[in-house]
Amino acid sequence: MIFQRAIRRELLSTAGAVFTTLFSIIITVMLIRILGDAADGKAASGDVIALLGFTALNFLPVILTLTSFIAVLLVVARSYQDSEMVVWFASGVSLTQWIRPILAIGLPIVLLTGVLSLYVTPWANGKNAEFKERFRKREDISRVSPGKFQESAASDKLFFVEGLSTDTTRVHNVFVSQSQNNISSIVVAREGLINIDERGDKFLILNDGRRYDGAPGLAEFRIMDFQRYGVLIASKMQELTGDKSSRTLPSLVLWNDPSRANRAELLWRISLPIMSLLLTLLAIPLGFVNPRRGRTLNLMIALMLAVTYSNAVGILQAAVGQGKLTWALAWWPLHAFAMVMIILLFIWRNNTNSRWHPMAVIVLIRRLVHGRKAVD
Repeated sequence: MIFQRAIRRELLSTAGAVFTTLFSIIITVMLIRILGDAADGKAASGDVIALLGFTALNFLPVILTLTSFIAVLLVVARSYQDSEMVVWFASGVSLTQWIRPILAIGLPIVLLTGVLSLYVTPWANGKNAEFKERFRKREDISRVSPGKFQESAASDKLFFVEGLSTDTTRVHNVFVSQSQNNISSIVVAREGLINIDERGDKFLILNDGRRYDGAPGLAEFRIMDFQRYGVLIASKMQELTGDKSSRTLPSLVLWNDPSRANRAELLWRISLPIMSLLLTLLAIPLGFVNPRRGRTLNLMIALMLAVTYSNAVGILQAAVGQGKLTWALAWWPLHAFAMVMIILLFIWRNNTNSRWHPMAVIVLIRRLVHGRKAVD
């Protein structure tokens, strides 16, 4: 059918443009944030691309949901604005007949959103936390950026190096400040080399340097010159514990372990594909635009409704996590209310010419009121 082919073609092109715009904005913002963490020594520069990919997977369900909603909204609104909807209505095409071609594009997006939300996003969150933890537990010198002060993982040492070799095993012009047993020590050296002993402990071997020892608040201090001096960096290799929070656990684990945090996270994951489907359907009647008045106000109202819907799901998630609401009573009423609103809006828009349409009733009441005033 010409109508369905035209709608699918326009919807695909609009959805592609909307997705590209939203994805570019999110990726740009997250890239700036990740690069800032790498510059501050909170993430490895070599992990930037991987962290960016994990972050993108985390945001993809929300981006796809917004893409589907905005694309349908724009296509329907343009049809009203260009008076094409009048032609379709005159040809016998009702508003409900838009559902089939739109769902032909929207259902794959809903399924992809469900797969991402239930399976891919938890894995991406876990890998993201694993990369960051691995960097935090690396030897302190390998985390140091030349020309910047860097605190050790145990917060008991402060490092500064002027130069770092390409293999991160040798440093030049080293400054190390450490505190132990109320004694502060400052060590400066011309160069240093990372060494691992037979027990697996990592040491920074400094050459040609000087050490200053003293207690804060006291005038007494000690100065020692050395040709070779070892500073403990890390005791053996620390094992990765991983992020065990609800956001990284598989959905099946959340279902089998009915804790508050797990139920709250599961509510959000299940709600995303449902929201994607309902917002896609909601955009059809919300796309109504009066060609004489423009479409800015209508689109703003529609976007506010979508944001309110998403925030309401977040509020229910928080209520379940705090134990104020059970999961069985939290996950479905909001979506059921949204479905009822969709049905009512379709009935309203499909019966625009009915004498019982709300706008027709309002006009009738106004006429009656003005008529009485004229008689008086």
